[in-house]
Amino acid sequence: MSVYTMVVQGTAFTSRTPKDVDILRNHLFCINEAGVIARIVSPEEQDYEAIVEAHRSSLRFKKVADGQYLLPGFVDLHVHAPQWAQSGTALDIPLYDWLNTYTFPLEAKFADLAFARTVYEDVVDTLLANGTTTVLYFATVHKEASLLLAEICAAKGQRGLVGKVVMDDPEQNPDYYRDADAESAIRDTEAFILAVKKLAETTKQGVYPVVTPRFIPSCTDEALKGLGELAAKHDTHIQSHCSESDWAHGYVRERCGKHDAFALHDFGLLTEKSVMAHSNFLSEDDAALFAETGTAIGHCPISNAYFANSVLPVARWLDKGVEIGLGTDLSGGFSPSLYDGARQAVISSRMLEDGVNGKLPTAERGLPESRLTISEAFYLATAGGGESLSLPIGRLEAGYAFDAQVVDSRLEAAKLPVYSSDESLEDVFQKLLYLVRPEHIREVWVQGELVHKRN
Repeated sequence: MSVYTMVVQGTAFTSRTPKDVDILRNHLFCINEAGVIARIVSPEEQDYEAIVEAHRSSLRFKKVADGQYLLPGFVDLHVHAPQWAQSGTALDIPLYDWLNTYTFPLEAKFADLAFARTVYEDVVDTLLANGTTTVLYFATVHKEASLLLAEICAAKGQRGLVGKVVMDDPEQNPDYYRDADAESAIRDTEAFILAVKKLAETTKQGVYPVVTPRFIPSCTDEALKGLGELAAKHDTHIQSHCSESDWAHGYVRERCGKHDAFALHDFGLLTEKSVMAHSNFLSEDDAALFAETGTAIGHCPISNAYFANSVLPVARWLDKGVEIGLGTDLSGGFSPSLYDGARQAVISSRMLEDGVNGKLPTAERGLPESRLTISEAFYLATAGGGESLSLPIGRLEAGYAFDAQVVDSRLEAAKLPVYSSDESLEDVFQKLLYLVRPEHIREVWVQGELVHKRN
């Protein structure tokens, strides 16, 4: 019988498919020294008790308490780390005005590494406390501050995919906050990629450099082409914004004569490792291109409600084979919690299906077959995010990293309405997804290491 680095005993929920959740009642999660789930053992298996006995008396055994449950760590596909400093601010103005009045002046401050450290340490701690174990981060144009964010992720145990933002077009960006030119942007991005790859050599959970043109309106063609070539040269992840709002979508059509998706593809920026935030205005051809290239959508339902002028038809694009995960989009999205993101994904999908204009007849009001269940939203926050990043994360399954959150339904100060030990676990799961707040998340594990514990 194998001796494992750690054995966790408890009841867990994990996505099997985009629609179906597996309930693993009182299973053993056997974790190897790499922090990967080597085996999952059900109580019916012959060696279940022998594994418990072999590990029970050591520090390698953890029993999840009654009323507590294991969920996979969440995967957040879209966070602007510097914008944590302005979360909850000015969400009532148009995107273009919001960027120029609030966001760009704030991001310019990250040339100051002391300020950057204060904000970045706090945002990583906050996301971990909300059960988010992997994050795809936009940083700023500053190479040094962007590397600092990757170093903070490495030190705190969060799996961080970090991008030094490129925005070099002098016509679309303020003089006080942009890359000097395409050449320097590409040079700094390559230096950043090499530095993060070096950091990753000593980081158990992994940190990853990400090629990050902010979006087409902020970049020259020279920069976009160079970034596509860099991503291919170093086999990196890629992220940007795609067809987010009426303004952004219209700007790209006017400048490029095509939709964002095809313009990004022409620059070599749509690959298996690409995640495009928002993508609200994809056409059928755009979605087919995403599916063909393996490009994923980072769905940001909260920020879409403020800035996107539309609702993403998630169910339709999933059926077309497009990979989709969830993003909080701090700070266009006010909440650092993907629980809130999952809830809003369900709410928005129901509004899309039912329609919102009461003056129209019911049959004409909405988009049929658009609704998502909370199980599907859970998939987006976990397994969907892992698949979008082409990483073995987001599932409690053999061969996947042990990234997990322990949530407590019996917390004295905030009990969830579970009054019977006989209540179905299907119902308990739904209550967790709809009602959990950060105080219910007692522990968070990344790659088999405890990275957050709430006393």
